[in-house]
Amino acid sequence: MILTKAWWKAAGVRALKTFAQAMIGSIAVGAAIAEVQWGYILSVSFVAALLSLLTSIAGLPEVEDKDGKEETDTDA
Repeated sequence: MILTKAWWKAAGVRALKTFAQAMIGSIAVGAAIAEVQWGYILSVSFVAALLSLLTSIAGLPEVEDKDGKEETDTDA
């Protein structure tokens, strides 16, 4: 079941990792810190994190039990 405490925790961790990866991927190699367009990078990274959360609605293996069913709050 989605939207449980375990789901939000797993989806949040995944979205945060996606945010960081998007930031890393958006910063040009060798660019000086003053040359980086932080507004653009933060915007792209936020959209990537949002898409990660929306993708997590399809299911998170981190939250599924051994039977392939998602855990509920009572299972944790």
